[in-house]
Amino acid sequence: MTKSVKNGGAAHVLETVEKEKVRWFDLWFVDLLGALQHITVPSSSVKEDDFKHGIGKLDGSSIKGFKEIHESDMVLYPDPSTFAILPFYDAQDKTARFIADIHEGFTHERFTRDSRFIAQKAAKAAADMGYDTTYWGPEIEFFVFDGVRMLPTPDDARNPSRGAGYEIVSKEAPWSATDGTNFPIRFKEGYYPAPPQDTLQEYRNEMCRLLMDSFGMTLDAHHHEVATAGQVEIDMRYDELVRMADKVVTYKYVAKMVASKFGKIATFMPKPIFGDNASGMHVHQSLWSKGRNVMFDRNDKYAEVSQTCRYYIGGLMEHARSLCAITCPTTNSYRRLVPGYEAPVFIAWSRRNRSANVRVPVYYKGIEHAKRIEYRTPDPSCNPYLAFSAMLMAGLDGIKKKIDPGDPVDEDIYKLDERKRKEYGIRELPGSLKEAIDYLNTDYMFLKGVFTQDLLDKYVELKMDEHLQTSLRPSPYEFYRYLDA
Repeated sequence: MTKSVKNGGAAHVLETVEKEKVRWFDLWFVDLLGALQHITVPSSSVKEDDFKHGIGKLDGSSIKGFKEIHESDMVLYPDPSTFAILPFYDAQDKTARFIADIHEGFTHERFTRDSRFIAQKAAKAAADMGYDTTYWGPEIEFFVFDGVRMLPTPDDARNPSRGAGYEIVSKEAPWSATDGTNFPIRFKEGYYPAPPQDTLQEYRNEMCRLLMDSFGMTLDAHHHEVATAGQVEIDMRYDELVRMADKVVTYKYVAKMVASKFGKIATFMPKPIFGDNASGMHVHQSLWSKGRNVMFDRNDKYAEVSQTCRYYIGGLMEHARSLCAITCPTTNSYRRLVPGYEAPVFIAWSRRNRSANVRVPVYYKGIEHAKRIEYRTPDPSCNPYLAFSAMLMAGLDGIKKKIDPGDPVDEDIYKLDERKRKEYGIRELPGSLKEAIDYLNTDYMFLKGVFTQDLLDKYVELKMDEHLQTSLRPSPYEFYRYLDA
C-alpha cells in the first residue's frame, strides 16, 4: 500500500499520522546547491497550526548559501502534499517526511534563496503567459559502486602535504580482479546486458519498489546504462515542475539509502570514470494550455512541432552557455561535456539526433501528449529546482522574443569539421565551470523576475570558490604527467 498522501491537507495528514503511529517528522529542504538537508522532530509536537505558521527550528547560517550568523533564524513550513512514510525505519521509530518551504524568521516572508520558491515562481511565470501546466521528465543516470577508497585530501590537517587519490571498487569493472563468479563489463558496453553480467538488477528492483510503494511515484523503466562499473538509469513518469523537482530530490535520497542497505555507494558525480561515459540528466519538457500541448502541430512535416516550440528551442539555444552554470554546476561536469561519450558538446537542435543538445523525440507520430523536447545538457549534480526553473525561463524568453533556432542539424555533429560547424552556425558549450559562470555573469536577464539578484550573486560566489579550490590543488594525473618535468 502506498504510504504517501497526494494533495492531502494538514488535517488529513495528521489523521494518517495518528493511524499509522508515526513517531517522527523528518523535514526536508535543499541548500542553494541542491544538497538535501533535514531536521527530525517528534510528531507529537507538531499541530495543524504549524503547517500554517511554520516550525521555527532552522539556523540558516549553517546552511550553504542561506544566511549570515547575525540573521540566522528561519522557519520551516512543511508541505502536507509531500507527506510520505520513509521505508527505512523500524515500527518503533516510524518516520514521515515532509518537504518544507523556507521562510524568514520574524516576518515569515518567503526566503528569496529558497530554490523551491524559485521553482514555484517559475511555474507561475509560465502560467502568467498562458501555459498553465509545464511537464518535466528527467532521465537521471548515476553510478552504484561497491566502494570508493580515498587517500586523505590535501585539507587533512594531520597530513597536509600527503596528497590525494582514489580507487573505484566494482566487481563489474574490467580493472577489477575476477574471482571467477562474475563477467566484467567492458568500457562503453554496459547498455542493457542481462544478469549475471548486470549485477544491479536486485538493487534497481528494490529502489523502484520503494519509489512506487512508499512515495507513490509512477516509473517507466529501469536498466543498466552504457558505462562499466555500475551505471544505472531509472526513469520516472513526467510531472509538473515543482512536483518533479521534489521527486528528483527523493530519487537521489532513495538511491543512496538503498545502496547503503546493499553495502554499496551511489554517486551522482557526473564523470567518476576516465575513458567511459558519464552520467547525464536529459530533461524532457513541454508546455500546456487548457489541456492542449502547445508544442504539438500535426501539420509540421519535420517533427510535428509548433512555432511556439521552435521559439522555446531558440531560447534554450540562445542561453545554453549561461544555463550550463546551473544545469552543469560542478568542475567535474566539464569532464563529461567532451566529444566521444554521447554527451552534448554542441549547441544545435534536431529530431532523433543525439549529438545535438536539443532533441525532438519522434518515437511516435500524431500523438499530442507525446510531443516534447529533450534538453540533453544537464547532469544530475544540479539543483533540480534551479535547473528546471532556469530552462523554463530560457524557453519562455525564446517565446517572448521569437528567437529562431535556425535550421535543424540532422548529421553526426561530432564528425563535422570546424569549418562545417561554422557554416551551420553551431556553437560549443563552455569547457569549464569558470567559463560557464562568466557566461552567466553576462547573460542572466532572462532569469530576472524569478531568480533574485541576491540568489544569483550568492550562487556565483559559491561556484567561483569551487573553481578556485579545485584549481589550487595538484591532481593525481598532474603527478603522472609532470613528475619528470
